[in-house]
Amino acid sequence: MKRVFKWLAIALASVVLVLAALIAHTIYFKPLKLNWFYTKVFATFAIDSPEMLSSMRILPGWLDFYSAKLDDASPKHEQEMLDLVKNSLATIKQYDREQLDREGQLSYDTLTYYLQIQADGEAYDKHNFPVNQMQGVQSALPDFMVQVHQVQNKGEAESYIARLKLFPTKFTQLTEALRLRESLGIIPPRFTVEKVLKQMNGMIAGAPEQDPLYVTFKEKLDKIPAGEMDAETRTRLLASVAAALKDQVYPAYRGLISYFTALSPKAKENNGAWSLPNGDAYYAWAVRMHTTTDMTPQQVHELGLEEVARVSAEMDAILKSQGLNEGTIGARVQQLARSPEQQYANTPEGKKAMLAQYQTILDEVNKGLDSAFDLRPELGVKVEQVPPSSEATAPGAYYMPGAFDGSRPGVFYANMRNPGDTPKFAMRTLAYHEGIPGHHFQIAIAQEMQNVPFFRRVLPFTAYQEGWALYAERLAYEMGFQKNPLDNLGRLRDEMMRATRLVVDSGIHYKHWTREQAISYMMDNTGMAEGDVTAEIERYFVNPGQALAYKVGMLKILALREHAKQELGAKFDLKQFHNEVLSHGALPLSVLERVINDWIAKRKQA
Repeated sequence: MKRVFKWLAIALASVVLVLAALIAHTIYFKPLKLNWFYTKVFATFAIDSPEMLSSMRILPGWLDFYSAKLDDASPKHEQEMLDLVKNSLATIKQYDREQLDREGQLSYDTLTYYLQIQADGEAYDKHNFPVNQMQGVQSALPDFMVQVHQVQNKGEAESYIARLKLFPTKFTQLTEALRLRESLGIIPPRFTVEKVLKQMNGMIAGAPEQDPLYVTFKEKLDKIPAGEMDAETRTRLLASVAAALKDQVYPAYRGLISYFTALSPKAKENNGAWSLPNGDAYYAWAVRMHTTTDMTPQQVHELGLEEVARVSAEMDAILKSQGLNEGTIGARVQQLARSPEQQYANTPEGKKAMLAQYQTILDEVNKGLDSAFDLRPELGVKVEQVPPSSEATAPGAYYMPGAFDGSRPGVFYANMRNPGDTPKFAMRTLAYHEGIPGHHFQIAIAQEMQNVPFFRRVLPFTAYQEGWALYAERLAYEMGFQKNPLDNLGRLRDEMMRATRLVVDSGIHYKHWTREQAISYMMDNTGMAEGDVTAEIERYFVNPGQALAYKVGMLKILALREHAKQELGAKFDLKQFHNEVLSHGALPLSVLERVINDWIAKRKQA
């Protein structure tokens, strides 16, 4: 009997050693299986980003090792992430793509493209502005605390406080990264420095008890049932938040304010990417990265001019039907937009009514899409106001994905800084883009994908994601949801915005356009409010190339749909086309084209 136990022990020890060796090999060398490699890459990136883990909520509560931590913003960590990209790219190329099935090749090609384009941009990895007026760390971090960090028990409340106490560390790392960029000649535009200084000074002007980080924390605490947390604990936690704001958060902001105050005299110009070191090459890479195409800046500019002319003709016809015959497209659209019947009042009541109307629009379209979709997300979407602390420089609207565990729905954030900036005739297309069937459908469906490597559910490709959302605006019109000519004008106004983006983004970063020149061009052609146009143009300055993705992606999806119709004739099915576009997660446009062509070939044989 002792001999039996001895051999069992030896066998068990052997299994343990083999498993340990296998795990070590997977961690430190090329994993034996490609799917293990995918898991390793995603896990490595995810573990290094506590904020991403909080946002996605993919781990069970007992594995919560991250909620009291913040992402590392230091130059050392930036380099580690770049090295991880390059090493992962070298590793994936060691696998034999030809041995994979169609779905396996799709995963391989998608991740390889993503890693390759990032590696191609190594020379420009510091050509960004971590603190900017649109979505810089200084505003994104408090927004993350308010919108993402959940507080449903004492432990999560303690983690919230721990994260507040880490603001000084994060901002010290951030300042180190900014100083490195400054030493390389990468200095933000003058307006960016001025606006972030104004923003940050405003964020610490009031008492801690008035700060959104305190107010929303209290609101979260108030939702915890009395039986689960006593009054004494609530009082102690609130006092700890106030103390952290006073002793850690506000001093961290004052340090960043001091840096930007010293930087201000050096930020003399409002120039595009061309003014940065090796700026033309950087912008050419940014165009490729954001569009997932081989288009050049000149080709982008020419396409934009063509699209502006086409959409302008459609808008002109509607404006003339409304008796508006004189002036630029923009001036005539603005004339309509300023009419009282097209505006919600800039009051609490007006903002509440506007948010309610957005939700009504989403509910209506969600009920009427059966002829175009049989693939829908389980996760819901709701409309909320952009946090007031961010609304001055935030875009007119944006979408925040829901949690993977279903604890938080997708959110369509509408900017209420001045409700009149978005006329009523523009609300439908905005809701379709950010909500249904736009970003919410695409992102939530990707999150709910099964039997694919996890990265396929989260990997972003701007041209695909924004192209789908713009396509969704057009689809809603085609399905009859914008019967009113003015609602269609709203759709065309937003399509014109995306067309002018091709012109002004390439104009700013490639053709040396001034900020004022770009604003004027967009005002003349879109009919958007001047405040919205200014925020848009300033967004393009700090994120070169991103704005190109919308129109390029939309045009590709429309072209693929038309190609499928021509090839399939009576066999074309709109639902199935949408299934193919949406059921694989975000893809580079070249990979999406191959997916649709494979589907066409199969349908022909059916």
